[in-house]
Amino acid sequence: MLAIRMTRHGAKKRPFFHIVVADSRSPRDGRFIEKLGTYNPLLPREHAQRITLDKERIAHWLKVGAQPSDRVAKFLSQAEMMKPRERREQTKKPQPRAKAQERAKAAAAASAAPAEGGEAKEAAAS
Repeated sequence: MLAIRMTRHGAKKRPFFHIVVADSRSPRDGRFIEKLGTYNPLLPREHAQRITLDKERIAHWLKVGAQPSDRVAKFLSQAEMMKPRERREQTKKPQPRAKAQERAKAAAAASAAPAEGGEAKEAAAS
């Protein structure tokens, strides 16, 4: 399977990426078929040279069946070469478990009930 992905170049702490089409089994910075563009994350977002794409060749490889990586797909959707991907649902790991959620709901209901009762007594007293 062909993949359109990024390969890292540049010095330590100074990343620079080439956007390439490669066999999905080859290493990240290893053998590739064709270079399709560049990405320089150190430049400001508005800068023209931050992302460069060879749109003709990318369209060709997409037609042939190459699958872009998530980040490259985002770049292509910004360049209006493909529709944006659906955002994945966030994991539920940081949320409390079911029993803890029940306890929190019960505590919220208990704290809300006395407040409502107090307001009713004040209204009746007036």
